[in-house]
Amino acid sequence: MKIAVLDWYTLNISGDISTEPLEALGEVKIIPMTTPEQTAENIGDAEIVLCNKVVIDREVMEKCGNIKYIGLFATGYNNIDIPYATEKGITVCNAGSYSTDAVAQQTFAYILDWCNRIRDYDIAVKNGEWEKFPSFSYFPIPITELAGKTLSVIGYGSIGRRVAEIGEVFGMNVIISTRTIPADCRYEITDITSAVEKADFLTFHCPLTDKTKGIVNAELLSHMKSTAVLINTSRGGVVIEKDLADALNSNSIAGAYLDVLDKEPMSPDTPLKNVRNCVITPHTSWASFETRSRLVNIVCDNIRNWSAGTPTNKVN
Repeated sequence: MKIAVLDWYTLNISGDISTEPLEALGEVKIIPMTTPEQTAENIGDAEIVLCNKVVIDREVMEKCGNIKYIGLFATGYNNIDIPYATEKGITVCNAGSYSTDAVAQQTFAYILDWCNRIRDYDIAVKNGEWEKFPSFSYFPIPITELAGKTLSVIGYGSIGRRVAEIGEVFGMNVIISTRTIPADCRYEITDITSAVEKADFLTFHCPLTDKTKGIVNAELLSHMKSTAVLINTSRGGVVIEKDLADALNSNSIAGAYLDVLDKEPMSPDTPLKNVRNCVITPHTSWASFETRSRLVNIVCDNIRNWSAGTPTNKVN
């Protein structure tokens, strides 16, 4: 089997992930990055196509008639024309729950950053403020406990469940809002408006669909407490960035932590770039070495299982 890997650089920016597991599966062509204009050419006559964010639409599939399998180095698959792939008999598999622990960890890194203000106090100490203070303890910047705060989790897939579990360990009041009501959920389940209104921390772990695109808009933000913090580690398209920027700049909500933006890499003119109390990380929640290694192994397992006639993580 010929395998084309279209954007290996997205997984392997520092060269720490080996290509050997992929090379054991067939004749592999590793391509660091692929522009839209290069997609069909880079796929060529490959039967297996692997990518993270490269768009594989109807036009690409029509030009590359040998494609039998598309594997994603990701959970989301909105960059693939799933209906047309299905029509053409092309199997599409994602990477399932490879990043659950990592994304949940980063979600709480954001929450703890907000509550404990460690960056702010480190700066204050290095600026000599503690040295000048007469008391043994210096705490002009408010800090807060998580216990008793309300954590509203939007989306209850593997990541949402893990975030809820961690919140419970911290003694938080956990509320869930999800499209499909789970049978085994031990937390309060409510509609999204109620979850937003009650939240001290509102965190999004839902896929990007027609129903969730732009769900964080002026109307939803108007229901948040002025002391509440919004977190998005799902997909940038969930948020209307101008509306969030307006809410932050007007003090309608207290803060936001974002690991994803509508356009990535970030556009210089994003309305969120210099907004008050808005922390943006460059889509790093999934990027630990352990997570990326697990991702490659899942993708390889998916190919082996498909070749054996028992596909796993199939999305079409």
